[in-house]
Amino acid sequence: MPLPASDLPSHASVVVIGGGVVGLSTAYHLARAGVRDVVLLERDEFGSGSTSRAAGGVRAQFSDAVNIELGLRSLHTFERFREEFGQEIDLHQVGYLFLLERPEHVAAFETNVALQNELGVPSRMIEVAEAKRLSPLIATEGLLAAAYSPTDGHCTPESVVLGYASAARAVGARLLRGTFVDGIDVDGTTITGVRTNRGTIATDTVVCAAGPWSRAVGEMVGVDLPVVPVRRQILTTEPMAGLDPATPFTIDFETSFYFHGEGRGLLLGMSDPDETPGFKLQRSDDWLPRLGAVIERRAPAIGEVGIAGGWAGLYENTPDHNALIGEAEEVGRFLYATGFSGHGFLMGPAVGEVLRDLYLGCAPVVDVGGLDVRRFGTSAGRPELNIV
Repeated sequence: MPLPASDLPSHASVVVIGGGVVGLSTAYHLARAGVRDVVLLERDEFGSGSTSRAAGGVRAQFSDAVNIELGLRSLHTFERFREEFGQEIDLHQVGYLFLLERPEHVAAFETNVALQNELGVPSRMIEVAEAKRLSPLIATEGLLAAAYSPTDGHCTPESVVLGYASAARAVGARLLRGTFVDGIDVDGTTITGVRTNRGTIATDTVVCAAGPWSRAVGEMVGVDLPVVPVRRQILTTEPMAGLDPATPFTIDFETSFYFHGEGRGLLLGMSDPDETPGFKLQRSDDWLPRLGAVIERRAPAIGEVGIAGGWAGLYENTPDHNALIGEAEEVGRFLYATGFSGHGFLMGPAVGEVLRDLYLGCAPVVDVGGLDVRRFGTSAGRPELNIV
């Protein structure tokens, strides 16, 4: 239950808005670095936004160098999460497998793999026959090649949230659930406080990690964060006899259809090109005929298994599908990390370190200068091509 209004702290060195993995990682790293009076505000339960509705994929296979570095650094954290945070996250490093059927996609992935290898990712291009051996459920008609990295995989987002929340509290951060941000007070270009449904916290620094709701938070201080919420849906199947537990996180790049093991069955999903923006969290059957057609072509055995459940969540999309990370020019000490377009969970560990460094005025562990929101004022952005 949320704390009563009387227990709301009157002051904070930093207020983090958003209790998903990005916000919790940030609060943890700030407090661990010695920043006192770090307060995190979450309108609902920790991880109840996009984090808890994620597919749980963790990877470093991207086309943009900064995303590769953020993914790889975070992957290393996931690998040692149990030892560092005392929390089991059910990490399965079964690999990510991208199935390719267009020559131009093969060429692009060859370039991506070369860059990934330069940055320390053990990805490689493989032939269709090997892809079939790795992921036996796929049909290979039309495929030309595939890209694979054995250290990628998936884990449980809710467990990661629990680990970061416990660790953040242990190093002194205050984490408040059920606390809505109603506004941010600004005197000239200086933040003076954060108004909530339970009172005002005096502070001069805000970190926006509010995911799909970040645009509204930015507007409170006159900062345009071009983040658009878009519904994505996920299904889980009933148990599948003979399912290989080492089945990789498999993506049909042409259609964005993907699946990976989930218990004795599969978790699967696909983007819907007809989806319109909005805060829509209810499930819809409109996309199922298209999904069914793709399954029939690419993994027909899945079509013979019953659906056990599913849910809808929100991507926080930006125009170029790259994140927004930086500090605002318009008002002092307004930092932001949002717009990950489906990759916030897997990058959260490293992004928390980056925001810590930006707050402290240090060179970030990963150079995110190119992800500053101001890029949209000078160019069309820096597109991330390897999205799911």
